[in-house]
Amino acid sequence: QVQLVESGGGLVQPGGSLRLSCAASGSIFSIYASGWYRQAPGNQRELVAIIFSGDMTNYADSVKGRFTISRDNAKNTVYLQMNSLKPEDTAVYYCNAVRPGGSYYYQWGQGTQVTVSS
Repeated sequence: QVQLVESGGGLVQPGGSLRLSCAASGSIFSIYASGWYRQAPGNQRELVAIIFSGDMTNYADSVKGRFTISRDNAKNTVYLQMNSLKPEDTAVYYCNAVRPGGSYYYQWGQGTQVTVSS
């Protein structure tokens, strides 16, 4: 069964950086758009960043200029470089591939916890 595995989260101080990775057992990331999402306690899951075929990217306003999404199709992996982290970035981060109609290709993985705190 094709699965997603997110990694790279942890505890970091405000202003710090983390790099998240999302590995898939299939090669769908090279076909569909790939996105990073996050969900904080009590909140709905929200889109953080997305990368389309042709490597066009889009970001939530709250992370523009601080986060960078990228992917390595040969490794079936999507990355999220997070700089200048803020306490409000604290959440569980998930990735997924997005079909052209907007539905998600994979079942959601377990995510990776990011905690920004001094």
